[in-house]
Amino acid sequence: MIRCLLLSIALLTLAGFAFAEVPKHRVLSAVPFTEVKFSDEFWTPRLEINREKSLPHNFEWCEKTGRIDNFAKAGKLMEGKFQGIFYNDSDVYKMLEGASYSLAIHPDPALEKTVDDAIAKIAAAQQPDGYLYTFHTLKDPSKRWTNLRNGHELYCAGHMIEAAVAHFRATGKRTFLDVAVKCADCIDGVFGPTKRHGVGGHEELELALVKLYQVTGQKKYLELAKFFIDIRGERSRRDALYGTYYQDHLPVRQQNKIVGHAVRAMYLCAGATDVAAHTGDQSLVDAMGRLWQDVVRRKIYITGGIGARHKGEAFGDAYELPNESAYCETCAAIGLAFWAHRLGLMHADAQYADVVERVLYNGILSGIGLDGKHFFYVNPQASDGKQHQHRRPFFTTACCPTNVVRFIPSLPGYVYAVGKSGGTDEIYVNLFVAGEASVPLGGNKVRLKQQTLYPWDGKVLLTVEPEKSELFALCLRIPDWCKGATLAVNGKPAAPLNVEKGYARLERKWRPGDAVELELPMPIERIEANPRVEADRGRVAVRRGPVVYCFEAVDNGGSAKDIVLPVDPKFTAEYRDNLLGGVTVITGVAKDGRKITAVPYHVWDHREPGEMIVWVRQDGKSPNPSTDEPSWKGTLYRPLDYGG
Repeated sequence: MIRCLLLSIALLTLAGFAFAEVPKHRVLSAVPFTEVKFSDEFWTPRLEINREKSLPHNFEWCEKTGRIDNFAKAGKLMEGKFQGIFYNDSDVYKMLEGASYSLAIHPDPALEKTVDDAIAKIAAAQQPDGYLYTFHTLKDPSKRWTNLRNGHELYCAGHMIEAAVAHFRATGKRTFLDVAVKCADCIDGVFGPTKRHGVGGHEELELALVKLYQVTGQKKYLELAKFFIDIRGERSRRDALYGTYYQDHLPVRQQNKIVGHAVRAMYLCAGATDVAAHTGDQSLVDAMGRLWQDVVRRKIYITGGIGARHKGEAFGDAYELPNESAYCETCAAIGLAFWAHRLGLMHADAQYADVVERVLYNGILSGIGLDGKHFFYVNPQASDGKQHQHRRPFFTTACCPTNVVRFIPSLPGYVYAVGKSGGTDEIYVNLFVAGEASVPLGGNKVRLKQQTLYPWDGKVLLTVEPEKSELFALCLRIPDWCKGATLAVNGKPAAPLNVEKGYARLERKWRPGDAVELELPMPIERIEANPRVEADRGRVAVRRGPVVYCFEAVDNGGSAKDIVLPVDPKFTAEYRDNLLGGVTVITGVAKDGRKITAVPYHVWDHREPGEMIVWVRQDGKSPNPSTDEPSWKGTLYRPLDYGG
């Protein structure tokens, strides 16, 4: 992995590039995905399934639906017309991004050749001036940039750039990055403060341009990203705005409520956060803070899903969170993880990593089946089990399968981060995943080894191996769901915990072999929703640790929606290694005396079709509670025994 990074630096130097400066207004820097290796009973099999099953499956579908052939046709490598929907290029790019992350984790000559062959076709499809969008190249080249609102030229370019950056970081090869640079230069030649004023209807390019800036050091890409942020919603600089569906109703810095298409909104916020991290634009930071609060206080499902409405795949009003008709697109959940991760790096505040964890173990994982070949586009919180509500091998609009395939192998890059406070170097542990990491820290290098059975068990053993003994701080996230966490260093309890912004901070001179034991109690909790959430009144959800549970008919006598919990249910957690790939289930007794079982939400719909429900009725809990209870104070979800 180190060799790849050194090769990357060498290649950039030869090309006249230099890596961009570390964002001055970002408190933390993520430890690169190339420096973290999993050996985890929960995640390692999923990464392997992604490499061995999901990637080949998606390549096969992209081939037989003409997505890859479109590049060959545009590059005059074969004859034929454009196939499919105008934005299909993006699915190939996301798939290649996922393959690149996978190659960094597990070298695979066959996969590498498949990737190289696809990149060669993409390079052939690129026009002499750098333009790359097979729909217009094959259909009508004169239509370039004529439909920014509903065409997806800029959106597809963004996904291509992201894939090229990932490929370069993973392999050190310039083949794809050269295509990205040439395409970005083409866009920069058309759009800008003194050029054409326009934005894409589907945000994505903004965050991709910042990534390209970070890997090349070419500031024009950062400036172009900022330009697209600056003119979105700006009436004085545009002939016409697109409206709320496109987050193009107000200038970004003036927006207070998250609106419109959920995926678009998340990509916009991720890009705006990246621009703010590099520029220090406080008005942009403040806007992101307001939009974040609107999401987490009013518009997020307990699973981390976002986007309540099928119409427009969009956010609803405050507290509009229906269950059976919930949209919760898998892509939107992934977009939320992107944004939350960036905010966490900017502010070194665990509330953002808490959301990454929540959406990761629930709203994202539900989007892919255990076999790696079946996917959800929509992730409802209740289902009648009918055919249209099952995972499918692919979709005509295939954004979700290819998005999951690129997100899962990128996960190692979300685990650790580094920073500095008061002159002291810091390592942040954001996620609990067994494995090893090599963390550069000032002039030192620290090897971390994490051992855990998370998310089924809250015990984490972290072994610290610095190359040389040195004073630094280790900051471990204490999840928002956890009460009573304990820490010990080399067997000696660390009490009381020094918790700052959700992180337990251990500052000391660390020596090779030092061991940190973190204990995160995982009681089974019933969660209630703010009474303003009409769909959840009189109901509770069940959670243990970071995992949200659901009840399926197959485990509960053929029905689930009729389950009513007694006033004080007695639950038991039990790990079953022969069920659904190995999961902890929760068992209990319903009010009517029947035995009931709940399984993790992310593994529902793998057995007999039937009802599924997250929010079950609770005996004694009013279906018409007061919506004026002051103790909620903007909170959307809380344990039922709150304040008890």
